[in-house]
Amino acid sequence: MTTTPGQSVTLLLLTLSQLPGIGPARARALINRFGPGPALFDANYEALRQIPGIGETIARETADRLASPAWRQKAHRAAEEQLARADRLGATVVTILDPAYPAHLKEIYDPPLLLFVRGNTEALSLPSLAVVGTRKATAYGKQATEFICREMAGNGYAIFSGLAYGIDMMAHRAAVESDGVTVAVLGCGIDRIYTDPAGRLWPRILERGAIVSEEWIGVKPEPGNFPRRNRLISGLTQGTLIVESDIKGGSMITAACALEQNREVFAVPGSIFSAASRGANYLIQQNQAKPVHSAEDIIAELDPARNPALNRQPEAAEVLDLNIEESCIVEALQQGAMHIDLVAEKTGLTIEALLVHLFELELKRIIEQEPCQIFRKRTH
Repeated sequence: MTTTPGQSVTLLLLTLSQLPGIGPARARALINRFGPGPALFDANYEALRQIPGIGETIARETADRLASPAWRQKAHRAAEEQLARADRLGATVVTILDPAYPAHLKEIYDPPLLLFVRGNTEALSLPSLAVVGTRKATAYGKQATEFICREMAGNGYAIFSGLAYGIDMMAHRAAVESDGVTVAVLGCGIDRIYTDPAGRLWPRILERGAIVSEEWIGVKPEPGNFPRRNRLISGLTQGTLIVESDIKGGSMITAACALEQNREVFAVPGSIFSAASRGANYLIQQNQAKPVHSAEDIIAELDPARNPALNRQPEAAEVLDLNIEESCIVEALQQGAMHIDLVAEKTGLTIEALLVHLFELELKRIIEQEPCQIFRKRTH
């Protein structure tokens, strides 16, 4: 098979990734030292052991394999077979040296050398939110997921999730049904979509989004793959939303990965009586996640300039839309939150009239009511 220069680099990295003990961080150290070319495979023990992070044992074992024609031939054939399988799937192998490699993912401690991508590779670099949660989703969790994902998709955000049953599947479906972009990140080969064998959802994901994995094509969904997959979901995105999760589970691992990667973490508050919400509530309680009730809360953190609430220009609306009584109320509330009795005293309005005007101002999103009939001017 004739290879292009780009394919040659991909073959080299596929071959390199087969070295035992050489994970993403060590592989990058090797590339930085020797470059993505044949010189890498001529490295001897003395050269390898001088590389930070590669101890004597791994340096010796790696040098022995690189010096073995049999190992190199076998590894090269396996790499060629992966490229051929990707071609048959219509997939792309994106390397960490490619311009198409997602910039967000490069920022994490251990970005994978390669990504296997079916669908639109550009979807990996869109403004994005990871949405994860329990496989045993409640009706509340599904409703919250659909509501927030539809809003996020409508605001141009790609929804990333793991294509697992429950919250993940609902997140993908809500994005697709909103004509948005969604990306499924798998803990197995991109050819093994075991959670949707009938193809009810994943072909629709591929229409605008992508299915991605760092696992080789053909790899089964083994338990050990999923912690790696979880750090990929959070690493590919600007923030992670936990909808429902118990204290232990994959979603909490994803949240921990996002925190380690210095990404935003959000959580939907749930009932204190629901086991499905114990994890989300715990993250909020520990100040590790911001509680959210809508996409607007998330967008305000990820990209304030894109926040729809900020584009409504409330100050101008107050000037244009308020009658005399409403203007008096707003002027009184400029001093801060106050009880309805004090608002009546400052404006000279009766309680009955005041309630009507306060209700109108709430509808216009100029003021908001707190418990015990306390009112304040909205700050956004």
